[in-house]
Amino acid sequence: MNKALLGTLAALAVVPASVALACTSNGKDGIFPANTLYIPVSKFALQSATEQEFNDAVAKMQKVYAPFFAAQGREYKIIADWQDGTVNAYANQNGKVSEVHMFGGLARHPKVTADGFMLVICHETGHHLGGAPRKVASGWASNEGQADYFATLKCAKEIWKDEDNAGIVAKMTLPQTVVTQCQKGFDKAEDIAICERAAMGGKSLADTLGALGRTGDTDFDKPDTSVVTEMDDNHPEAQCRLDTYFAGAVCNKSKDVAPDAKDPTVGACTQEKGETLGIRPLCWSLPMDKHPKPPTPPKPRSSWPSSHARERS
Repeated sequence: MNKALLGTLAALAVVPASVALACTSNGKDGIFPANTLYIPVSKFALQSATEQEFNDAVAKMQKVYAPFFAAQGREYKIIADWQDGTVNAYANQNGKVSEVHMFGGLARHPKVTADGFMLVICHETGHHLGGAPRKVASGWASNEGQADYFATLKCAKEIWKDEDNAGIVAKMTLPQTVVTQCQKGFDKAEDIAICERAAMGGKSLADTLGALGRTGDTDFDKPDTSVVTEMDDNHPEAQCRLDTYFAGAVCNKSKDVAPDAKDPTVGACTQEKGETLGIRPLCWSLPMDKHPKPPTPPKPRSSWPSSHARERS
């Protein structure tokens, strides 16, 4: 067995088998499907993130989101290991503690930007706070697409609200589609800048998935045109995930409206409301009005014997 696989298994083995996990209920997959890539700390290679940047992102997320969990009577805990080269992340619930596990290997992947790494923490946090649609198998965890959607719809706008977003995006090369759609979704310059920043952070993650799956980079101008016939709770393809991050970024619903555990239309841009901009992509999401309707229950029969029914008619 190679060292990379041993490292990945070792990272997962520290989690008790009885703990409920996401991104998949068995804990074998994280924000990315299971992979054996392992990127150790190296003094001789150019790292895409420093240990300080890694720790700063974790500390900021912990500080900002701990009160959200406390309001639900839960503890929020990010367990981060810079030394671990695993290229993944996952979430779990352990009693009253909502955990997020982050590994240095993911931050060191050449496709993952600093903003992309923050959106990974947002995604894993979104399994806890993202609301419906949820994974049927776990009961508590928002499904993969919804965790992606939460990352840019709610979390990015919360975590970056006090930063110099205009100055940050001024240093980026933005596709025209991103500029146009973000300006269509928002009026204020600051909101447009956060939208653009979130979209580009999402692209770094989608491109990482494309690299892992050898499908290549994603493209804002080539959205996934597939349409599911039932809700897909698992990891969408790379392009579908970019479309989801982009949709969350351009949706102008308030970040302060919390997602609902049962109703996916709350605080989101939705097809059900006749909206088109910022809706969840149909490559994984099945709108509520497309869900199969439950069969009509039969009319209850009279509890009276037939002879009594005739006498009372």
